[in-house]
Amino acid sequence: MRRVRMNRAATMLVQSEDAIAAIATSCGYPNGDSFARAFQGQFGLTPAAFRARGAMQVARTTLTERTTHMTYPVEIRDLPTHRLATVDHVGPYPEIPKAFDTISALMTARGLWPHGEGMVGIYFDDPATVPAAKLRSKACVIVDEACEIAPPMSEYILPAGEHAVLTYTGPYSGLPTAYDQIYGQWLPESGRELHDLPCWERSLNSPMDTAPENLITEICVPLKPA
Repeated sequence: MRRVRMNRAATMLVQSEDAIAAIATSCGYPNGDSFARAFQGQFGLTPAAFRARGAMQVARTTLTERTTHMTYPVEIRDLPTHRLATVDHVGPYPEIPKAFDTISALMTARGLWPHGEGMVGIYFDDPATVPAAKLRSKACVIVDEACEIAPPMSEYILPAGEHAVLTYTGPYSGLPTAYDQIYGQWLPESGRELHDLPCWERSLNSPMDTAPENLITEICVPLKPA
C-alpha cells in the first residue's frame, strides 16, 4: 500500500543518514521529484523538511510524550502464529466483502465455525501503483489445526512476531484515519522498522449485530526485531 511505502520512507528519513534520492529508490520511486510529490501529499512536508523536523523531535522529546495526543491506542504485542482459511480476492479493496461472504458461506456449509476464532483481512498491494482490478487481498478466518481446509479455500500462515497493534473503534469508513495514525505518526516516532510481511486487520465484533460506532478493529503491523 502507498502508506506503507511512505511511512517506511518517513522512518528512513528520521533514523538514517541515507541520501533522499537513495531513499526514494529503495521505496520504489523512479526519481526524486515523484517521491517528493508523493511524500508531501502524504505528510504536508517535503522529505528534507520532514527529516529536519523529525531529527529535532527525536532529540528533544521522548516517545511517551510524543504519543499522548494520538487518537487511537497503539501497543507493541508479541503475537502468535495464526493458521488461516482464506479466500482470495483480486480487484478493488472495497469489494472484498464479497470474498468474506464466500468464506462465511463455506464455513457454514461445511460446519467449520466451531474451528473458527475470528475474521482477518490481509492486503498485499499499493493501490497507488497497482491498478484497482489487480489488487490482491485475502478474506480469512483464523482456524485451529483440526480445521480441514479444502478448495476453494486455501491455507495461509501469519508468522509469529512483534506487531504494532492499533485498536480502532468506529465505522469501517474511518479506518483510513487509523492507518494514517499508525503509519504516519506512530511508526516514524517509535524508532521501529516495518517488517516485509503484509499488515492485517482483525475484526473483534460483527456489523451484523453491532452498531457502526461500536465496531472494533485491530490493525496489526509486523515489525522487525528491535
